[in-house]
Amino acid sequence: MDSFSNIVQEIFNVTMISLQVIIIFVTLYYFILSILGMRRKPEDDEFEPKNRFAIVVAAHNEQRVIAPLINNLKNLDYPRELFDIFVVADNCTDNTAYLAKKAGAYVYKRFDETKRGKGYALEYLFSKIFALDHTYDAFVLFDADNLVKGNFLREMNKKLCQGDQIIQGYVDSKNPYDTWVTTSFSIAFWMMNRLVQLARFNFGVSNTLAGTGMCISYDVLKKFGWGAHSLVEDLEFTMKALVYGIKTSWAHDAVVYDEKPLSFVQSCHQRKRWAQGQVDVACRYLPILLVKGFREKKWLYFDAAMHLFQPFFLIISASFILMQVLFFLRPYYVNLFIDYIPAGVWQVLSGSVVVFAILSLYLDKKPTKAYFGLILYPIFMYSWIPIIIAGFIHRNKKEWSHTLHTRSINYEEIRAEEKVSTS
Repeated sequence: MDSFSNIVQEIFNVTMISLQVIIIFVTLYYFILSILGMRRKPEDDEFEPKNRFAIVVAAHNEQRVIAPLINNLKNLDYPRELFDIFVVADNCTDNTAYLAKKAGAYVYKRFDETKRGKGYALEYLFSKIFALDHTYDAFVLFDADNLVKGNFLREMNKKLCQGDQIIQGYVDSKNPYDTWVTTSFSIAFWMMNRLVQLARFNFGVSNTLAGTGMCISYDVLKKFGWGAHSLVEDLEFTMKALVYGIKTSWAHDAVVYDEKPLSFVQSCHQRKRWAQGQVDVACRYLPILLVKGFREKKWLYFDAAMHLFQPFFLIISASFILMQVLFFLRPYYVNLFIDYIPAGVWQVLSGSVVVFAILSLYLDKKPTKAYFGLILYPIFMYSWIPIIIAGFIHRNKKEWSHTLHTRSINYEEIRAEEKVSTS
């Protein structure tokens, strides 16, 4: 009996040490990666407008916000003859299609209740555009609630001229100061833009698509197809393209403004959907990327695998913290954090969530009032723990849910707000 108890104890010790090694490695990796986002590499000068774009928007009951977006897109600082605007009115029961057409977009109506979701709507629209007589050099994807900075297509044109085939733009916030939730959400995106996306670009690995503000080469989409129908179609297509050897690039100055959920409950529903989708995509692509990484000896595949591993990492970290409070377990395993690593190191790393948030606000010159959002920001971030766990439990449920958008503002209002904030 003692022998069996010793075996169980040894297994428990090995398991606990393994979990701690994983936590230490991933934490240190993202800490170091974030440092790479502190500076921006100088980029090439402006390229003359050359590429022709098909701007695509998937919209489901978006009559409140679709017209301001179309009017905004028509006035982008890019030759008007070099881009067209397409909208798929997906299972709409309101005036989205009418308003989009009235505003100047080419509109296709889709009605299919058996295949619901943005991924299916985009695939339908892509097929319609591929069937047209004229072709484009690239697709640019936006959500119906977005507004877009005037130089967006010029930045994407530059990236395409430099040889990039898939590019993600900077996802900013359309309503950062509406509620403490929109401010917290905005800070999270600002930090991701600067200290993860820009850092990955500086490091030379693949960026990840973020659902909007995306540019995909016409030839890439024509050759490999869309085929992304999960709850996180952007992440799914990122990993699909990477498996084919095509990495995603980053355009820090190509800014799109996205509407953030107003209430905490809305944000939880949206983030749970993202968590479900990420776990689903991770289960399918994480093993493939690890195998490719070992076979081709390229770190970008391991980096992508670590990105997909994040939900599992959060669950592992939360589980370990829970074990720390179960005092009767503490004497029975080696605690690397206490026994081998100076306390000061972990104080720095544990505080880096807020410190790096402050740095990202400073580096991207966000207004002073954004810093007040840091007071409640930790609550928002720690709420990810139960959301990720719920997403993992419901990972096989793929029912698409619509996020209601209500902030019908125009681009001039955003520009005026930015001028006031920086003055």
